[in-house]
Amino acid sequence: MAGSGQPVSDWRPGPRSARLLAQAREVIPGGVSSPVRAFASVGGEPYFVERALGAYLTDVDGNRYLDYVQSWGASLLGHAHPSVVAAVQQAAGRGTTFGAPTEAEVRLAEEITAAVPGCDMVRLVSSGTEAVMTAVRLARGATGRDRVVIFSGGYHGHSDALLAAGGSGVATLGLPGSAGVPPGAVADTVVVPYNTLPELDERVACVVVEPAAANMGLVPPEPGFLEGLRAACDSVGALLCFDEVITGFRLRRGSAAGLVGVQPDLWCFGKVVGGGLPLAALGGGRALMEVLAPLGPVYQAGTLSGNPLATAAGLAVLAEVDDGDYERLGDTVATLASGLVECFAEAGLVAQVPVFGTLCAIYFSSAPVRDYDGAKAAAANGRYAAFFRQMLVRGVALAPSPYEVAFTSLAHGPEEVAVTLEAAAAAAKEVAQR
Repeated sequence: MAGSGQPVSDWRPGPRSARLLAQAREVIPGGVSSPVRAFASVGGEPYFVERALGAYLTDVDGNRYLDYVQSWGASLLGHAHPSVVAAVQQAAGRGTTFGAPTEAEVRLAEEITAAVPGCDMVRLVSSGTEAVMTAVRLARGATGRDRVVIFSGGYHGHSDALLAAGGSGVATLGLPGSAGVPPGAVADTVVVPYNTLPELDERVACVVVEPAAANMGLVPPEPGFLEGLRAACDSVGALLCFDEVITGFRLRRGSAAGLVGVQPDLWCFGKVVGGGLPLAALGGGRALMEVLAPLGPVYQAGTLSGNPLATAAGLAVLAEVDDGDYERLGDTVATLASGLVECFAEAGLVAQVPVFGTLCAIYFSSAPVRDYDGAKAAAANGRYAAFFRQMLVRGVALAPSPYEVAFTSLAHGPEEVAVTLEAAAAAAKEVAQR
C-alpha cells in the first residue's frame, strides 16, 4: 500500500475500499458517481476517501496520499482550509437553501465581475455543465443562429449538444459522443482540432474553447490561435465563449483572458469560484447577459442556483488569495514540472511535462502535444497508467486518467514537491524497466 514500494502489479485498494466498491456497485452504476473515478483508464479499482486536509487525503483504510487531484482543481487552497470550513459552517447555521435571493450571491457576483474586465454580469448556477449549456443557449438566442463550434478533446460538460465527437476531417459536423444522444442534438455542433483555426460563416452562433485545453492533459494555445478565433468570430458576428471552469481564478485572479491577451464575449467559471462546493457562473457584457430571463427571452433556472453554502465557500476562497499567492503557486508548479522532467530523463523515459501558468500535466510522448490526436497517442502506450499506479503505491495520488491535469494547491509547498519528486524518480525507473 502507500509508501510500501511494492511493484505496480501488486497495488490494490485496501479491504474497506474494496468492500465499499462492492456495495456501491449494487446501488450506483459502476460504483461511482462520475465515470473517471472508476480507474478504468489506469487499471485497478479506486480507493474511497475518508477525509482530507491541505495537500493530503486519507482513504478509508488509513492510507495517506499526497493529492494532485484536489477535487479536479476546485481546491485552490487545499482541502478543508480553515477559512472555508468556518464560512460554510456559519452559513449552514443560517440555513442550507432558500430558493430566494441572498446577499452572499450578490457579493460573489461582485467579486467575479470586479476581477474580470468586460464581464459586467454573471448568472450563478450549480455546475460547469449548466454554465456552458446556458452560454450556448444564450449565444443562440442572442444571435438567432444555431451552429456551435467546439474543439476535439475539449470537455464542456455532459449536455447533449456538447457531447459530440469529430470525424477524420479538419472540421466535421459532430457525431453523438455518447449513447442516448440523438444525432439531431449534435446536428449543429462542429468539431475542430484544437490549435486549428476553423472556417466560420454566418450560421455560427458561438465558438466554445478552453483558453488552455485542460481536459486532454494540458495543451497550451499556440501563438495566434486565440487571436485568430477572436478575429474569425468578429468577421462573421459569432460570439466567442471561454470555458474557464478549470482555468478561471486558478491561473490568476480572474480570467485567463488577462494572460492570453484575448477577450471573449462570454465566460464560464466553476471549481475555484465555488470553493469546492457545487457552484459555477456564466458571465458576459451587460447587454448580452440581459437577454437572459427574467429580462430577456432566453430561459434558465435552478432551484439551488446561488446556494448559500456554495457562495460562502467561494467568497472565503477569493478573500484568501492575492497576486502573490498565484505567483507562489506558479513557482511551485514550475519547480515540480522541471523536477519531473529530470526524473523521466534519468530513468530513460521519453516524456513531456507541459506547463501553463499554475497548471502542468504529464504525457509519455516524444514530441509536445498540440491537439487531441497527440494526447490520444500519448495515452495509448499505457505508460501513464503504469506511472500512476507506481506513484499511488508510493503515496502520491495523481489523476486517474492520462487526459487530466496534475492540480497543485497552495497547500503544496517545497516539502510536498520534494516528496513527489522522490516518488517520481523511483516510479519512473520502475516503469522504464517494463
